[in-house]
Amino acid sequence: RTCFPHDRLNLTTGTIETQALVDTDLILQSQTMKFASAIALAAISGASAFVAPQGPAASTTQLSMSDVRTSVRDDIGVGGGSPLYRAGGTARDLAEIWDNSSPVIVQGGSLRTWSFANPAIESVQVLLKTEGRPLDADVELWQGPDNTPHKMRVYVEDGALRTFNAVIGTPRGPNTVAIRNIGQLEFPLDAVVRPDRDDGLAAGIASVATRSETIQGGALRTYPFNPTVDSVAIILKTDGRPLNARIELLQGPNNNKQVVELYTEDGLDRPFFAIVETPGSGNVVRVVNTAPVEFPLYASVDAYRVGGGGDWADDGLMIGRAF
Repeated sequence: RTCFPHDRLNLTTGTIETQALVDTDLILQSQTMKFASAIALAAISGASAFVAPQGPAASTTQLSMSDVRTSVRDDIGVGGGSPLYRAGGTARDLAEIWDNSSPVIVQGGSLRTWSFANPAIESVQVLLKTEGRPLDADVELWQGPDNTPHKMRVYVEDGALRTFNAVIGTPRGPNTVAIRNIGQLEFPLDAVVRPDRDDGLAAGIASVATRSETIQGGALRTYPFNPTVDSVAIILKTDGRPLNARIELLQGPNNNKQVVELYTEDGLDRPFFAIVETPGSGNVVRVVNTAPVEFPLYASVDAYRVGGGGDWADDGLMIGRAF
């Protein structure tokens, strides 16, 4: 018998054994599938080596106060109390200062001065108000003859609703604070000028306005506030250069409720502290650096006192009251 390629000759028995044919296509297909599976497994194993280990999610970094909605300015709940006391401050309330002081009446067009000969007094509180009429005054710090290291021009639309409250630095006494009422005779004002102690207004403002941002010369920043914010703390300072700034309280388009034009000879030695009262809704504080570009300033603006909602309901509507 003729042996074909698929037959096998058994030398022991001398017979020819027929071997079953194997489909060549099936063999090639099986080998191809095994090879592809091996490549895919190797690729998956190699890719897993480049996967970064999963760790705890990083917290989002807050940017400047004008661009980020901070928890103190905006994310506040009704009846949350004052952020000053939550921060551990011990400053006195503004109403308490007025009640425990003896205001001096400054008639329209007149000038009054307060002298502090004690060199240990490093800062002075300046509080101004009226009986509801506009307030327009110049506040100056005199130190020696013809030396005025600090000047302010103050305008308030309603001196009873929004009193002026500031702290100015008076290092290396003696110093004299001069207040000139530049309004007419029909617009008198009440003034309180007294030393600022360690637990005074400056300490309370500093405990709240802890974050600062740089405002370059000629630039401005705006800070909108929630209607439940009753007052705002402001700190302006420099790295030792002169400080020229304009602080405005806006309530509506181009509606200035309070304006302060400020000059300080040394913004590091004599920083400016202020509390701006912001009753009602739509309040925006605008800080303008009126100096050239070579004189940047550092501003800290944040809520000082947050009320319990007052006449505002939880849905933001104002509840009417009978008078």
